[in-house]
This record gives sequence, C-alpha cells and structure tokens, in this order.
Amino acid sequence: MLFTTDYKLENFILNTKWCDLPEDVQNRMKGCFIDLLGALIAGSKSSQAKVGLALAEKIYPKGDIPVIGSDKTFGFLGASAAMGHASNAYDIDDGHNIIRAHPGTSFVGAILSAAYEKDAALSEFLTAMLVAYEASIRNGAAIMEYYDYAHSSGTFGAVGVAAGVGRLYGFTKEQMNNVLSVAEFNAPLVPGIRSVEYPSMNKDGVPFGVMVGCLAVMETLCGFTGNKNLLEAEEYAHYLDDLGEKYEVMDLYFKPYPCCRWAHPAIEACTETMKKNGLSYTDVERIVIKTFHRATLLSKIEPKSTDEAQYNIAYPVAASVVYGDFGINQVRDENLGDEKVLSMMKKLSFEVDEELNALFPKKRICRAEIYTNDGRVIISDNCEPRGEAHENIGIDWLYDKFCRIAGPFLKDGGAEKILSLVTDDAGIPIRTLVDTVNGLIK
Repeated sequence: MLFTTDYKLENFILNTKWCDLPEDVQNRMKGCFIDLLGALIAGSKSSQAKVGLALAEKIYPKGDIPVIGSDKTFGFLGASAAMGHASNAYDIDDGHNIIRAHPGTSFVGAILSAAYEKDAALSEFLTAMLVAYEASIRNGAAIMEYYDYAHSSGTFGAVGVAAGVGRLYGFTKEQMNNVLSVAEFNAPLVPGIRSVEYPSMNKDGVPFGVMVGCLAVMETLCGFTGNKNLLEAEEYAHYLDDLGEKYEVMDLYFKPYPCCRWAHPAIEACTETMKKNGLSYTDVERIVIKTFHRATLLSKIEPKSTDEAQYNIAYPVAASVVYGDFGINQVRDENLGDEKVLSMMKKLSFEVDEELNALFPKKRICRAEIYTNDGRVIISDNCEPRGEAHENIGIDWLYDKFCRIAGPFLKDGGAEKILSLVTDDAGIPIRTLVDTVNGLIK
C-alpha cells in the first residue's frame, strides 16, 4: 500500500471548534449524549458493570474520576474501563449501518473520563465526541474493507477513544497521528458474527476496545511509536474526502429496544400488526418472520442471562408479542424465565426472504405472517426498525427514549434535570454535570 501523511484527519480532530459546527450537528451531539447517558445509567445496574468495577479496582490506579451510577472513583484508565463495561451492557446505544456497529458506546466512557480529568466544559466534551464519531466510523469503513470481515464495535471504538481522548489531552498532530495508528493496529478484531450466534458478555467487544484505545493514549505519552493508519493509505483515503463537510453522526440510527438491531424490524412488524388488528398474544397460533439472512443467525435459545436475551431474535420478538413492548425489564437477569414469553418463542419461525436480504446492510427490513387461532393469516407491511437516520431523530425522540430506559433508575424529576443540563448551557463543566447526574440516580 502507498501511504501519505497529510494530517487531514489529525487537523480535523484537533482544530474543530464547537462554535463553528452547524446547529443540526450541535443538536445531534447533545442528543447522542442524552442517549448514551441513558445507556450508562441503565447499564450501571447490570452484571457486566459490576465486572467492570471489579476489574478497575483490581488492576487500575486509584483516582478521583467518578463512574456513572457508582459511588466509586478511579484514575483515567479505571474509570474508562468501568464505564466501557456499562455502556453497552443492554445494547441500547446508537449505531451506524455502514460499519454495522455501535460507535458511541465504544468511546463515551473514556472521553467522559478524560473530560472530567481535564475539567473540560460540556462543549469541549461534545466536540471530542464528534471527532471520535467521525474518526471511528470512517476508519471502521476502511477496516471492514481491508480485512473483508464483519468486525464489531470494539474494533472501531479503540480509534474513537484515541481521537477523542488525544484531543482532550492536547496532543500535537504528530502525536495524534501516532495514537490513531497504535489504536487501529492493536484494536481487537472482534468477530461479531460469532457473538450473534453464541451470545455472551463478549458481545460487541466494547470493553476491550475501550481499554486498547486508552492504552494507545498512554503508550503514546510514554514514547511508543506506531506507523501509518489505514486512512493514510491511497486505497482508503477517499473515506476522508468529505471530512468536515458531511458529518457521519447525522447518519446514526437510534435504538428503541435493548437488543440487537437485527431483531428490531421483527418486533415492529409484530407489535404494529397486532395493535392494528386488535390481537392479543392469546390469539396467536404461530408467527413466521420473513427477514434478511444475518437476522436469522441470531440466537433463538431460551436465555439464561441478559446477554443471551439481547443477542437473540426469538426472545425479544416473543416478549414484544406478549407485552406489546420490549424494555430493560425484559432483559434483566432477574426477569428472565417468563413462561408466557418462553411459550411464545416456540410459536415463532424465521425464514430468509431473498428480496429483503438483498437490501442489507443499508436497509434491514422484515415481514411478519401472523396465523391466528381462528384460522386467519394476517401479513404485516414490510417493516424497518424505528430510529433510522432518515427519520431525522431529534432530542424530543431521544428524551422520550431516555425516560423509558433510564427513568426507572432516577429520582423524581431526574430525567428533566439531566435534559436541561445537557441542552441549556454548553459551557457547564463536565464535572458539574457528571456529579449532578450521579446524585440523581437511585
């Protein structure tokens, strides 16, 4: 490969200013933060978050950086690792169709920790988040092309951590070039499809991507040198052609349900059709889901853990048929084993529709055929998941989701307070915001 170092990406990362960003991009970043705070707050109650805290206590230095949803504090590495475990615990965070992964969750904990450490303002934190999104999504596209293999969120998140934290740490363009190269080269090449079929805490590889990105920052500060990243290669430089003109954050999707995005269109097809036709789960004899190939690979086992419930297609669809929704309560460990849901799982089957499969990954569409006990066959429209980029998701939509997902873990009035903190004053110190949020969590 022919490499050219022109520092285009590095200059964008270091020189982008909040005041120069278009208003819709500023609003998107505020919305992303609200969404990711919801994921962190809910995730802080998960078993995976407990692992992250235990790991931070065991191997990372002490410090005064707090962890969302905990009374424990750590240094930069420990706080980043702990929140990296919590952020993706319930698979409720944003995603990007082209890289088929969740960028925000993969770096929010580390960038939040660095912003707290450096006493940055909200505007500077949000700008660091923006450049992390742009770097990780564009680099992720290059990684996918180079390896010709479906990696997952932790792979790309390492680069996002390097970009956002390196900016907050005041790196030079040469240091930024180095940390991006070190992070990308050493990023965990997460085999996402394996986790789809055999779900566990491995899932999207987010905690390990966070830790690699953080170590790349520390290695750079200690003098470790890398050499070249894929976006400097002639073959992949085109991913930077519209950098600073087109913002990939405007192409994010947002998830209403805490499960793999590939299950979302099936949830929509079933719940909307049942609502429209006045059906109860007791009316259902069986349901056939026509969908794209990757969705049919999702696990269909009776889940014994929250990760098996999220990276599953039969369980979320069955729960949504029974309850008309799929929320955090349905995936928490203590609430698994609902006999009504387990019975409904046995009435579901999943088939590949070649026309729908041809639309993947740009579109993820499915159709439900509902067979009723009284002999009717009701076929849904072709459904795509809610929260897609073309819907121009705004703060109101994300706030409603925040109330639904994080609201149960907040004190009365907590959701409204957090919304005002994020949206009213971009000059508020991140320390004030984080400390206030933690005081609002039950």
